[in-house]
Amino acid sequence: MSWEELEQIGQPPDVRAVEQKREDIARLCLRVFGTEDGQALLAWLNQMYVDVPIAVPGADPSHAFFAEGCRNVVRDIQARINQARKL
Repeated sequence: MSWEELEQIGQPPDVRAVEQKREDIARLCLRVFGTEDGQALLAWLNQMYVDVPIAVPGADPSHAFFAEGCRNVVRDIQARINQARKL
């Protein structure tokens, strides 16, 4: 750990830097998934992880938690794409 990092402990983060990182990630998602291949991949992710039942009767309950986590990742990517389109 450097002196600079030690001095920053306890200081509030720069909100502008956090917002800029968030916007950069959103733009990156739009660039990656905005292409023809990216759209095909996003469609496949939706088919595999979003458009499926979360819980199946008789299945281990942990499967539902895993499936919901997968759905959240795909939906987060979609939300970032929509955010980048509004920037």
